[in-house]
Amino acid sequence: MQSFFLNRQAKIAFLIIVDLLCAILAVYLSAIVRFVVDYSFFPIGVYKEIGKTLIYWLPANFLIFTFFRMYNRLWEYASIIEALRVTAASFCSFIILVVTGSLTGLDIPKSCYLFAWIFLTAFTLATRFFSRIIRAFRQIGISSFQINTTRNIMIIGAGHAGNALIREIEKDRCFSNFRVVCLIDDDLNKMNRYIGYAKVVGGRDKIVWAAKRYRVDEIIFAIPSADNETRRKFFNICMETSCVIKTLPSYYQVFSGQETKLMLKRVDIADLLERPQINLELDDVSDFICGKRVLVTGAGGSIGSELCRQLAKYKPEKLIALDIYENNVYFLQNELKEFFPQLNIVTLIGSVRDVDRVDYIFSTYRPEVVYHAAAHKHVPLMEDSPNEAVKNNVFGTLNTVCAADKYGVSRFVLISTDKAVNPTNVMGATKRICEMIIQYYNKISKTEFVAVRFGNVLGSNGSVIQIFKRQIENGGPVKVTHPDIIRYFMTIPEAVSLVLQAGTYARGGEIFILDMGEPVKVLSLAENMIRLSGHVPYKDIGIEFIGLRPGEKIYEELLMSEEGIAETKNDKIFIGRPIDMDEEKFMSRLEHLKRVADDESCDIRFLIHEIVPTYKYKL
Repeated sequence: MQSFFLNRQAKIAFLIIVDLLCAILAVYLSAIVRFVVDYSFFPIGVYKEIGKTLIYWLPANFLIFTFFRMYNRLWEYASIIEALRVTAASFCSFIILVVTGSLTGLDIPKSCYLFAWIFLTAFTLATRFFSRIIRAFRQIGISSFQINTTRNIMIIGAGHAGNALIREIEKDRCFSNFRVVCLIDDDLNKMNRYIGYAKVVGGRDKIVWAAKRYRVDEIIFAIPSADNETRRKFFNICMETSCVIKTLPSYYQVFSGQETKLMLKRVDIADLLERPQINLELDDVSDFICGKRVLVTGAGGSIGSELCRQLAKYKPEKLIALDIYENNVYFLQNELKEFFPQLNIVTLIGSVRDVDRVDYIFSTYRPEVVYHAAAHKHVPLMEDSPNEAVKNNVFGTLNTVCAADKYGVSRFVLISTDKAVNPTNVMGATKRICEMIIQYYNKISKTEFVAVRFGNVLGSNGSVIQIFKRQIENGGPVKVTHPDIIRYFMTIPEAVSLVLQAGTYARGGEIFILDMGEPVKVLSLAENMIRLSGHVPYKDIGIEFIGLRPGEKIYEELLMSEEGIAETKNDKIFIGRPIDMDEEKFMSRLEHLKRVADDESCDIRFLIHEIVPTYKYKL
C-alpha cells in the first residue's frame, strides 16, 4: 500500500513538472511564432520581461490546474468530458496570463496571448491523452505485425452500449488482440456510419454476410434493452455463422444486480428457450421469510443452494442448510458468508433418512418454514437402485414431514417433478408418493404442506446441458437418446422463484405447477449448443442417437387427467387439484413398502405400482 502511494505521488510530481515545462514552452513559443510573423513588433529584451511575468503566472497556472483536478484523474479513461475540462482550465490560465502581463507591464502583441493559450491547451491535451493517442495509432495499423493474432469482432447494436463496448475494447489491455471490424444495427439512419474505426454495415439480414466478409471470430450482442424474443431472433441468425457468440447482460440483469454493466458472457442455452424467461413477482416473499427460521434440506444441490441464495436476500432470522454431502454445502456456506455477512446461517451435515438426526435438528432449531429439496433425482441410477430411491425419496420425505408436524412447522414446501405424472421410472414414482404424503399429512396436521412440480432445470448438477457441454468439449459425438424426445425446461432461478412464490400462496395440500410454455426438442437443444460453441452440427461435431434409457419417456406431462387445474393470482402459476385416495390403505401400504425396501426386496416396483397405479414399469 505504501509503495502504491509513493508511486502515485511520483506520477503527480512528474505531471506537475511536465505542466510547468509545457507552460514555459507555450509562452516562449507563442513569442517566437509572433516574432517570425513580424519581428519588428518585439522590442529588445522582451524575452527577459516574459521571464519576469512567468514567475508570477506559473504558480497561478498550477493553482488553476489543481482547482480543475488535473492531477487526480484517471487519464487512461479520459473522454470528451476530460478534454473540455482541460480546455476550460487552459482558458482560465490564459485569462490570468493576460492580467499578469498587464500588471507587470509586459509589452507584447495581444496575439501572443492567444497563441500561448492555443499551445498550452494543445500541450496539456497531448500529455493527458498520450496513451489514448497511442491506442488510436495502434487501431489504424501501427501494430499491424499482430494481425495474425487479432480476433475480429462484430458488434450487434450501434447504440450507447455498443459505443461503450468499443471504447472499452480500445483502452483495455485485456482486449489488445481484439479488433472491432463491423457493426450491425437495424436502424437505417445509422447505416454506413462509423463508431471508432468500425462501420455499421447493415441490419440483422447482413449478419451472415458480414461474418464471412470481415472474417469475424466473435459476435457480441450489445442491446441491453432488447427483450427475450428479440434476443432469440438475433441469436438464431448468429448461429448460422461459425462465430463464438457473446452478449452484454440485459438491463434487468444489471439493475437486479445479477451482472455488472460491461460484463461479457457467452450466450448459453437459457438465452434460446422457446419462450420468454419467466420473472416471477416476489414482493410477498420478503414479508413471508423475513424474521423466520428457515430450513432447506438438500441445501448443497442445484435447487437447494439457489434456494439458500435467494432466501438470504430476505433476511430470515436463521437459515439452516442441511445436506449429506459436506463439500457442496461447505462451499455454499462460505459463499453466503461472503455476500451476506449479516446472515445467521447454520450449516448441518446429516441425512433425511436418519430419523433421530432429523428429529434432533427440528427440536433444536425449531424451523418455521421448511423447503424439502433432498432427493435422489437421476432416473437411470434409480432404475438400478430402486430400493435406495424409496428409502431416500419416500421415507426421507416422510421423516421430514413427521418432524415438521411434531414440532409445529408453519409451512412445508416439497420440491417435486413433472416425472411424478404418470411415471415410467422409479424416481418419478417415488416423487409421486412424496406428493401423496404431503396431501395426506396436510389433512391431519396444523402444518400447511404443499408441493411444487416443475420440469428439467437447465444447468443443474448432472443435467443434460452439462453432459452435452462435456461431450462437445471432447470433440463429440453428442449423444441424444431419441430424435423426437421433448422436455420442459426452466432455469434454476426460475425454478427457485416458483418454489418461493408457492410458499407465499400456500394454504395447504396444493401441488403448484409453472406454465413453462412449449416443450423443447432435446435434439434442437444439442444442435444449438454445438452452434453456440462455434461449431457446425453434424460437420464439426456429430450427433449420435443411443435409444431411450430405462424408465425414460419421449415426453413429460405436468398434470394427471384426474387433477384438473386451478388458477392463482399469478398467471404463470397453477394448482393441480388433489386426487382422492384411500388414506388408510395408503398408510398401510407405505409401512409395507418400508419393510420391503429395508429387506432389499426385488419386488419393490410392484409395491410402488400398488401405491401409484399410474406407474408403468417393465420387469
